[in-house]
Amino acid sequence: MEQHKYTNRLINETSPYLLHHAHNPVDWYPWGDEAFQKAKEEDKPVLLSIGYSACHWCHVMERESFENEEIAGLMNRNFVSIKVDREEMPDIDEIYQYAVQILGKGGGWPLTVFLTPGRKPFFGGTYFPPEERYGQQAFPEVLAAVSDAYRERKLALENTFEDLKGVLKRLSEKRSYVNGLNITDVVNAAAAILRDYDPSHGGFGSAPKFPGALQLSLLLKNYKRNNDSMSLEAIENTLRHMAEGGIYDQLGGGFHRYSVDERWLIPHFEKMLYDNAIISRVYLDVFKVTKDPFYRRIAEETLNYLLRDMHHSDGGFYTSEDADSEGVEGKFYVWSKGEMAAILNNDSDIVMRFFGVTDEGNFDGENILHIDRGLRALAHEFDRPDDELLEIIAKGREKLLAKREERERPFKDTKIIASWNGLAISAFIDAYKATGMDLYIDAAAKTTGFIMSNLWLPGGRLLHVWKDGAAKIKGNLDDYAFLASALLEMFEVTFDDRYLRWAEEMTNSMIDIFRDIDSGGFFSAESD
Repeated sequence: MEQHKYTNRLINETSPYLLHHAHNPVDWYPWGDEAFQKAKEEDKPVLLSIGYSACHWCHVMERESFENEEIAGLMNRNFVSIKVDREEMPDIDEIYQYAVQILGKGGGWPLTVFLTPGRKPFFGGTYFPPEERYGQQAFPEVLAAVSDAYRERKLALENTFEDLKGVLKRLSEKRSYVNGLNITDVVNAAAAILRDYDPSHGGFGSAPKFPGALQLSLLLKNYKRNNDSMSLEAIENTLRHMAEGGIYDQLGGGFHRYSVDERWLIPHFEKMLYDNAIISRVYLDVFKVTKDPFYRRIAEETLNYLLRDMHHSDGGFYTSEDADSEGVEGKFYVWSKGEMAAILNNDSDIVMRFFGVTDEGNFDGENILHIDRGLRALAHEFDRPDDELLEIIAKGREKLLAKREERERPFKDTKIIASWNGLAISAFIDAYKATGMDLYIDAAAKTTGFIMSNLWLPGGRLLHVWKDGAAKIKGNLDDYAFLASALLEMFEVTFDDRYLRWAEEMTNSMIDIFRDIDSGGFFSAESD
């Protein structure tokens, strides 16, 4: 049995991300009254660190700082330190992300925020290195400066919070709209998205590039309503470049989080359930419009990845897979030319040419697989017919995937989150409607049953997360909304009254719990 020098309070948590920090020398607390009461009694500021299991830079900061005994000593002497899994507590993350962004420090994860014992933020940032680099202050220097400021200038820090509160209040003030939302607003939004379109590589803006599934979905609606050819061209160009790039797992299916370059070649390797659920629906929608089987294939491969690698045996889909394995970013996914040649034997030249594999590689001397040669170019180069090339590539994929399965896999966060599973259910229903394959409706039904059995409470309350047989944390607005929508879609394809009844109950609860009666709209979390 592995022996640990340190164990802190996170050992009692169920979140894999929090448990990963349970043996840091930092005296971590989970979010809760106990930590803030200790901060009040000892008159210390709170250091709030927010991240999630698949976050590469969260792991980097842990290795560099939270496992460093000297830095941990600074934290323990001068702060009460709280660790939050942003996937468990998205409402807490949202509040403090806003605060740090208003302070002009950007946003993202790991999020590092300093609070008063009254939970008021006064300073923050994201990743801090152990010594000054990347234009970032050294974390020990930040700790010392914040501790000194708290002791010597408490009133000024309180004023910083009051300024923040004023900005947040102005951002959330009620606005009146004379005519409400109309189609002109949608058309204008589509035009704004297209102004940022990259015709060379697809996508929007420059590096880093995220898939932008919601922008693509809006453009598709704009195309269907207005027959706007530019919208469809942007959608198809983006989806093809993404599916042929390194952001797409060419062997196992599924999309990585985002691309660090504008060509979709070098991904941040983590895979998230919600990304893949949303992106697969866009590919399916474009398949329905264009009838091009390419889009159907990518959607099916993505959903098959979720079924193969991210599905609990009783139903429900896991949260994410890490970017790192064996402590190295992307190690599970990359290949050397020599390794591939040994696996593929006689057909290695064709398969490696197809995947753009070279001696020097494209990622730290290794190769991220991407589609580098189309079928027509391969046929011309190797003087082989299309059907023969397709068979060689398919067999090569199988061999490489089988070999990759022997590697140490990235860590998998096996939390089951209600809202993200609602998105997954909807994606599988879409796939069933597009393909008629029972596999997909069966997965949707099994997952729905799992969620309703394990996260829906008598009396009409939904819990946010399930892990290792236990559900906890009150559901947020998106948990209710995404699941209610999925339940309606289940009813539409099965005509089973249970789903309609559940959707009605869930929507009524959502209105009761989250509705802003005074100003309209809905709060994202319960009032407490």
